[in-house]
Amino acid sequence: MMSLKTTLFLTLAMLMALAISVTSADEEPIITSLQGIKGRGIVLTCDKYPKICQIEGSAGPDCCKNKCVNLLMDGFNCGKCGKKCSYGKICCEGKCVNPRTNEKHCGKCGNKCNPDSSCIYGMCSYA
Repeated sequence: MMSLKTTLFLTLAMLMALAISVTSADEEPIITSLQGIKGRGIVLTCDKYPKICQIEGSAGPDCCKNKCVNLLMDGFNCGKCGKKCSYGKICCEGKCVNPRTNEKHCGKCGNKCNPDSSCIYGMCSYA
């Protein structure tokens, strides 16, 4: 009976050792979605895993100060990391613009006014 317990114990120990050796900490985790990441004790930052910004649900495809951002639309990282748009301006296509007067981005990004109108108070042809 003692040898059966010893054999069972050794078998379990070998299985645990095999399970530990299979999961290596050096490998980059394969992640396809941010869904289900919270609360699992997993911390993924784009400085260590730059591809994390490319997955669906990310804030943007670019990495600035360990955060995924969109350099084309982020008012705190407009066109490059750390470039903030001043008060009243928004980031459109990586440039800080005034949506109240910009005829290519009137009121919001990409809202282009007609050639015969102008952008006033964020509206094309206000008056």
